[in-house]
Amino acid sequence: MKQYIESFLSYIEFEKNYSFYTVRSYEEDLDEFYQFLKSEHINRIKEVEYSIIRIYLKKLYEKNYSKKTIARHISTLRSFFKYLLKEEVVDMNPMLLISNPKQDKKLPNYLNYEEIETILNIPNQKTNLGKRDALILELLYSSGIRVSELVSIKLDQIQFSNRTIKILGKGNKERYVLYGNKCEQLLEQYLHTARFELLGKKQNQYLLLNKDGNPLSTGGVRYIIGKILKESGLKLHVSPHTLRHTFATHLLNNGADLKSVQELLGHENLSTTQIYTHVSNERLRNVYLHTHPRAREK
Repeated sequence: MKQYIESFLSYIEFEKNYSFYTVRSYEEDLDEFYQFLKSEHINRIKEVEYSIIRIYLKKLYEKNYSKKTIARHISTLRSFFKYLLKEEVVDMNPMLLISNPKQDKKLPNYLNYEEIETILNIPNQKTNLGKRDALILELLYSSGIRVSELVSIKLDQIQFSNRTIKILGKGNKERYVLYGNKCEQLLEQYLHTARFELLGKKQNQYLLLNKDGNPLSTGGVRYIIGKILKESGLKLHVSPHTLRHTFATHLLNNGADLKSVQELLGHENLSTTQIYTHVSNERLRNVYLHTHPRAREK
């Protein structure tokens, strides 16, 4: 049985070109499955039926694995048995009737007004990199764009006259996002001095540059935000997506309608945007419980 696992791992590594870390993750999952089969005295891969898979998943639940981890194990086994079926090692796929555990919906992590103000005021705007970093934070918070969309902005996508930026989002779908007065000031300040000096003798049309004058990467933006957060002293987890969540939550808290927020975020389905109403409703619930005389929590 071990030879089939090794054959599958070679297949995904050399034919499917999966990354080293993905292959290692598959290997760990399949090793755990193999140890389970040994404990159940199952020696032939053809003996693995639907009922055996159900027992294995029950064991995973008993180990208090998260739903996300169990879903990953299921995905690994799906790929493994699909491969075995293709290679005619097995006659049937025991994973066909196995569904993923229903994932718990997590409320988006966002910052309150004091926290976002603290972070926005950290960059030292007397330096070129500080001007750039201030612009990065303001663009993410004031427009709600994704980090991948941020680093892809070129100068010709910005319409300075009406403060809009044409964004190429997921699925190559175009949309226009807005930015406000403060962002306009930071953008002009960055373009007139900092970007020109960072660019040096190089040429490219990307808005945001690294210290070498090359286009800034998504990893670079995450590093910058992590550094700013450390300087702020706030004990929070903040990523570029946290600022996108903050953008949406603050709009709804201040009376924006859900459909408008959906369009600004570039969500294809309104149901994706509705998660933010749970955040807004939770905030209202907390306000009520802590302020109404008949509802205060003891």
